[in-house]
Amino acid sequence: MAGWLVAILFVVAILVVVLIHEAGHFLTAKAFGIKVEEFFVGFGPRLWSTRRGETEYGVKALPFGGYVRIAGMNPFQEPEPGDRPRTFGAKPAWQRAIVIGTGPVTHFVMAVIFLAVYFSAIGTPEFQPVVSGVEPTLDGRPSPAAEAGLRQGDVILAVDGSRVASSDDLVALTRARVGRELAIMVERAGERIVVRATPVLSEVGGEQVGRLGIGLADGRLIGRDRIDPLRGIGRGALVTGTITKAVVVRLGDVFGPAGLRRIGQLLAGSAPRTSDDVVSVVGAVRLSAEAGQAGAWDALFQLFVLFNVFVGILNLLPLPPLDGGHLAVLAVEKIRRRPVDARRLIPLTALVAGFMILFALSVVYLDIVNPIPNPFR
Repeated sequence: MAGWLVAILFVVAILVVVLIHEAGHFLTAKAFGIKVEEFFVGFGPRLWSTRRGETEYGVKALPFGGYVRIAGMNPFQEPEPGDRPRTFGAKPAWQRAIVIGTGPVTHFVMAVIFLAVYFSAIGTPEFQPVVSGVEPTLDGRPSPAAEAGLRQGDVILAVDGSRVASSDDLVALTRARVGRELAIMVERAGERIVVRATPVLSEVGGEQVGRLGIGLADGRLIGRDRIDPLRGIGRGALVTGTITKAVVVRLGDVFGPAGLRRIGQLLAGSAPRTSDDVVSVVGAVRLSAEAGQAGAWDALFQLFVLFNVFVGILNLLPLPPLDGGHLAVLAVEKIRRRPVDARRLIPLTALVAGFMILFALSVVYLDIVNPIPNPFR
């Protein structure tokens, strides 16, 4: 599929994600009887709108997201006297928390759903493991792989008659059979041969595990491992949790002193751009096009899931004007047992918004003039 077409589809998917986020706010507000004044797709000049009941729905010129205007959330907008019982501030704290929190939560739910579909309908790719290198020694002794005569480029086919469908399969077999001789069938130069090696205990990450002393790389795709939908949901939830932890750590790095210094170096042109650098939506769309051009559909799927988790976590940061900032205000109100004057938060809101806009524009600029190297070549 052409890269530009994949990029367009990726942009559409992002817009759908944003709309689902806003729909989360919209539906929960409606469920609690809170007046919702507007639900718009995009920003800027109005292209089209219609009013149904008390809510105006429409489309604006700049398709960079969407928004929901909920009565009572703007501290400078005085509600109509008859609307006061239906404003955001008039509702119990737990209802307001649900209305605010539903938006970010939708991103994690979507990540789980997409991963569940991936694991059950598409399946995890299974690559025939290939020996990428042989360690001559392990802990000062000749490695089992070297003694057995394994060579770089050998394709691992089976162990003790059991088909090996991935590097994980081989690692699991090796670690479970320490001290037992293994009959390893490999393909070498078009011929199938069997070598024998006995895994030995060796320290990996502070843990004693069975090892042969080989490095592994992915070979040819031999199939896909599909699981039933219920297991897919469970695995999707686990993987989403793992990704969430990684993204939290990554956000700390990006917005920490070293991360901000890195952005400054890139803007000054004093450091080369690498695939580890943060990207904007522009960079993500470029990556989607490159993945589509290379046929890297699994990576494209992972990119979309990662985008969802990133947006979900970013929105939960306890800083106004983010959803997490509103939740933090609710927590303060609960502790102090009195409302927080939202107008006193305007300077902080402006500061955070200004920083985020400046940061986003900086990364967009880098993605245009100095994009990260294509990882799919």
